[in-house]
Amino acid sequence: MSTTALTHHVRVLAAAGHRHDEILTPAALDFVGRLAGAFEERRRELLKERRRQALRLASGSPLDFPMVTSAVRADPTWRVAPPAPGLADRRVEITGPPERRMTVNALNSGAQVWLADFEDATAPTWDNIVSGQLNLLDAIERRIDFTTPEGKEYRLGDRDRLATIVVRPRGWHLDEEHLEFDGRPVPAALVDFGLYFFHCAQRQIDAGRGPYFYLPKLENRYEARLWNDIFVAAQEFLGIPRGTIRATVLIETITAAFEMEEILHELREHSSGLNAGRWDYLFSLIKTFGHRTDFLLPDRAKVTMTAPFMRAYTELLVRTCHKRGAHAIGGMAAHVPGKDPAANEAALAKVRLDKEREAEDGFDGSWVAHPGLVSVCREVFDGVLGGRPHQIDRTRDDVEVGAADLLSVRRISGPPTPEGVRVNIAVALRYFAAWLRGQGAVALYGLMEDAATAEIARVQIWQWLRHRVIDREAVLRLLDDEVVALGAEYPWAPVDEIRALFERTALAGELPGFFTPDAYSRHLVRRTEAGA
Repeated sequence: MSTTALTHHVRVLAAAGHRHDEILTPAALDFVGRLAGAFEERRRELLKERRRQALRLASGSPLDFPMVTSAVRADPTWRVAPPAPGLADRRVEITGPPERRMTVNALNSGAQVWLADFEDATAPTWDNIVSGQLNLLDAIERRIDFTTPEGKEYRLGDRDRLATIVVRPRGWHLDEEHLEFDGRPVPAALVDFGLYFFHCAQRQIDAGRGPYFYLPKLENRYEARLWNDIFVAAQEFLGIPRGTIRATVLIETITAAFEMEEILHELREHSSGLNAGRWDYLFSLIKTFGHRTDFLLPDRAKVTMTAPFMRAYTELLVRTCHKRGAHAIGGMAAHVPGKDPAANEAALAKVRLDKEREAEDGFDGSWVAHPGLVSVCREVFDGVLGGRPHQIDRTRDDVEVGAADLLSVRRISGPPTPEGVRVNIAVALRYFAAWLRGQGAVALYGLMEDAATAEIARVQIWQWLRHRVIDREAVLRLLDDEVVALGAEYPWAPVDEIRALFERTALAGELPGFFTPDAYSRHLVRRTEAGA
């Protein structure tokens, strides 16, 4: 049976699923439609500006801090809103898709914050999107539980000990093709934001914690301004006081790194800080400057956070946030504990060193991908913060970062290794297989991989081929070997489709901006047209 609903120009073009009617109510769809009607044209113009900016940078235009906003950066008086309830202490944030078991585990994990991720950690099948919204609603209503086939039960613990929910909607570049507004797909970001806000905002306020968000893939201050205007409108539409929403922006594009203060300024009444989205940041760097030999990167494993350009990025982020009274949140620890005690001990030692560096640099908290890492991250930040909820008062006035520091990539450049090439191909193929099956967060080779790491894997192959530091025939031979291995490892995988996706997104002459729009429209969209 299909659902074809018309509500203020919003149509649902998809098969009806279990309890979908609880989320896709006429009022909720009307709310999403009001947002789409008010803001879709601006989004489209901003996406056009992204393409124009990419062409300018590719043609040699320099990237620098904007002169036109120098007064914003020089003004010492403005600060963002004070920390909101449930967001003062953010020393450990756990991330993951809003699947039912993950929802329970993350909220019970001991982390202060759970990032419920509709973006990089979720393959956007229609059922995943709507079920994710249901899981969040059920969690807030304390009616969520999960029992494994083996009989293990997962239930929420004490309300006071649960992590604060922060939702990450999909990026501006993505559409939701199962919802249609005025003949066009609804922006995916407005679907994820709008459905959660409509159903859960007041419930969260009543529970003492407001509706909070993480904003991905922003490239400039204008995109932050768009989100701020959406927040203002959404609060007005539902009669919620202005400033109740709080949002943390992921600085995960190279252009956004040059507008950190401007992004905070645009969102200042709704801002809860910035996050160092390290993996997408590297992906953005390659995507933006991959045509230049001075931005040629070595194996992903060799590009650590101690690299000069990465140090400049993170130190500038801490200084910027604390200068403006905002939280600075560190990057992901992606280790997945396994059965080998020695391997676990070595991996945890690396995680500890990474978190020690962040805490000592001034970050107020950091990310982990697995509940088994929560205690390590918490111990490190407890040692630095003590009884304080954060270290925003540490302004890092000693930090001075210029444009050249953020772009000093050549100092770590080096040829890729054969193993680095093979691992990138293997990771991309296996992640694509899982993503096409509806799984957005995947444990591979001891790490929790998501769309961001798959993006790095495939754009590095493209960059190395472009600059002829690897041989195309050698890559194709490795691809053949890994496709065979993939088929043996995942008998259910559509290997021909996965190989074609890799070839289109990693081996083409022109680099696609993201693999997700192509894969989504070809493989995950299951629309049922009106009257079908």
